[in-house]
Amino acid sequence: MKIGFIGLGNVGSKLAHSLLRNNFDLTVRDLDLNLTKSFQNKGAKIAKTSRELTEKVDLIITCLPSPKVSSEVMEGEDGIIQGLSKNKIWLEMSTTDESELKRLGKKVIDKKAIPLEGPVSGGCHRAATGNIAIFVGGDRNSFEKILPVLTTMGRKILHTGELGSATVLKVITNYLASSHLAALGEAWAIAKKSNLDLAKVYKGIAVSSGNSFVHETESQVILNGSYNINFTMDLVVKDTSLFDNLAKKLGVPLEISPLIVKIFKDGQKKYGSRAWSSMIVKRMEDLNNIEFRADGFPEELVDGEPEEKGYEI
Repeated sequence: MKIGFIGLGNVGSKLAHSLLRNNFDLTVRDLDLNLTKSFQNKGAKIAKTSRELTEKVDLIITCLPSPKVSSEVMEGEDGIIQGLSKNKIWLEMSTTDESELKRLGKKVIDKKAIPLEGPVSGGCHRAATGNIAIFVGGDRNSFEKILPVLTTMGRKILHTGELGSATVLKVITNYLASSHLAALGEAWAIAKKSNLDLAKVYKGIAVSSGNSFVHETESQVILNGSYNINFTMDLVVKDTSLFDNLAKKLGVPLEISPLIVKIFKDGQKKYGSRAWSSMIVKRMEDLNNIEFRADGFPEELVDGEPEEKGYEI
């Protein structure tokens, strides 16, 4: 199977590297020519346009920063839609809007091609070793056809149902992660003001009922002071807004979600769109004139688990 990958950002580059590392026939495209050149040097082919890439491959994967960008890549001049033909598969791995995904999916079907979605969850560092979870929505037979590709990029693969179901699940999980990150800022402020040993607090939370994946990962780079989680503030604002807007569309009144959106928009205003998302705790540091620091924590997370073939759960 020939694979095309569009979008070589923090997550996309790692997913694409897993395919290249495992000897898949890979063609890439990104606006950053330095990124595409680095892939070419490792054996990948380069496409000048999304249409050209689509015409040359069987499976087109997109991993892009926003629904707007996905729409441009799909529908723009020399875009993916123009290059589609019968039985080609489009796999949207971006975190996007359910309605927009379905709208683009219909255009893919009109070209007698097949739309699937495959958003990922588990942190950029795990994407680097193929140890990330992938939620897949869409036709079950098509899912099974590309399962060997999915189990190369990810460890735990979940078929969630019809097209759109994986996107909703992904938006839910990102909301939960963002909420806990905001809560961690307040938790660390209380720990610091109480003169606790923050290294011991980290261990205590990690073995308690208050633990979470966010604490186990992001608290480490917070305590180091780098905040480097390889995920930026603007992306969290996008993700939390997607959840909040979905709730409004469904007529579900929420109490916490609007506050989370407000907190991250404030963080974006204070520290910049491209600031690491874990810098949201700096709001609490600045407000209280304190720092959350402890020795022995890494500047950047590295997944220590060996690369293994993934499987469906």
